[in-house]
Amino acid sequence: MRSIEEAIAFVKGEKVDIVTLVFTDILGRLKGFNLSVAEVDRAFNEGIVFDGSSVEGFVRIEESDLIAKPDPNAIFIAPAEVSGLKTAYIVCDILTPKGEPFVRDPRGILKRKLEALAKEGYAYYVGPELEYFYFASAKAPELLDEAGYFDILPSYRPTLAREETVKILRDMGIEVEASHHEVAPSQHEIDFRYADALRAADILQISKMLVKEIARKHGLYASFMPKPIFGVNGSGLHLHMSVWKDGKNLFYDESHEYQLSEFAQHFLGGILSNVKYITLVLNQWVNSYKRLVVGYEAPVYISWGRSNRSALVRVPAFKKPSSARIELRSPDPGTNPYLAFVSILTAGFKGVEEKASLPAPVEQDIYHMTESKRRRLKIDSLPSSLKEAIDLARRRPILKEALGEPMFAKLVENKLVEWDRFRMAVTDYEINTYFGML
Repeated sequence: MRSIEEAIAFVKGEKVDIVTLVFTDILGRLKGFNLSVAEVDRAFNEGIVFDGSSVEGFVRIEESDLIAKPDPNAIFIAPAEVSGLKTAYIVCDILTPKGEPFVRDPRGILKRKLEALAKEGYAYYVGPELEYFYFASAKAPELLDEAGYFDILPSYRPTLAREETVKILRDMGIEVEASHHEVAPSQHEIDFRYADALRAADILQISKMLVKEIARKHGLYASFMPKPIFGVNGSGLHLHMSVWKDGKNLFYDESHEYQLSEFAQHFLGGILSNVKYITLVLNQWVNSYKRLVVGYEAPVYISWGRSNRSALVRVPAFKKPSSARIELRSPDPGTNPYLAFVSILTAGFKGVEEKASLPAPVEQDIYHMTESKRRRLKIDSLPSSLKEAIDLARRRPILKEALGEPMFAKLVENKLVEWDRFRMAVTDYEINTYFGML
């Protein structure tokens, strides 16, 4: 943990060319503005006032002023080869002009939840697997290869871009465990070592920005769109997670068949019973539901297992108690990680509080089950559209509890507008199908 004085000394000691203060809007888009290094002291001690009315979901025009307050423990130094200038990216909390936490700051919502749990001795860790595509340009999703899972293409432009990204991330102190080509053509993955959920969310936001920037250097376009191409697997954001207390992994129990403790079983039960009511956050775009379909490796059915890749939640094999974890496979890289993590955490702890029962694991291929067998096994499914996700989110209070009323109301308002725009749009499918026929 750094003090403000230590953070200021660290930034100045790195001899950066520029300081960029960053924060995240309600849709998960990274925002920011630049400062001279001379302004670092003022930024850390007072914060920097900015116009919040221009940021999606923040404030109305008549109450526009907000304060970006840098977090001393969220400083990422990017070398000059990224943008031409050595840059200190500093993640900020958002405050009101009175210095109080802003209720619709996504990072603040997660931070307050984690702080409340920390008072009881709990810590929540997340290890994300980030999938994305490299395309030739931002104009159209043009595939660049016919490669597949774990294929090695050493002198290939996207591979070079990915490996340069990984090197820079590691140089910045971000722990990357692995990177590789994914199942779909032109699709890649970067796996991050588990970290405290707040830092994991910060890392995702900074890393996605750097993936795009370094892709641009290589004449490529990196896309985190969940489903950019029809007939090809979409991109997921698989989340490995565990809860610890007083330095002990609460998910481990040697005596259980899957080595999952009673706490972990209740936590997992809470996720399974609430996941479709928080899917609005985990999969927040119209396009997200083009990925959540049968046949393209995306989880659709609410179930869990160990070796079953069609299950929503997987329990990976592990060799030691500290590695006991579960893997939630439905989120996509278009999510807002701060809101995703707090929603999952709230659902999991709801299961712990209510001692939620855990259904039997499913180790069969659910995609090829008959509907009657799925009904017999009581396997429910995720929402199939953004509108269904909105309706489900409003049906049960779990998401409102996780985000707070102001954020929940604004998110639903935004997503209803998006759904209406999509509903009224005339798509290429309709032109290709009906124009010449009717």
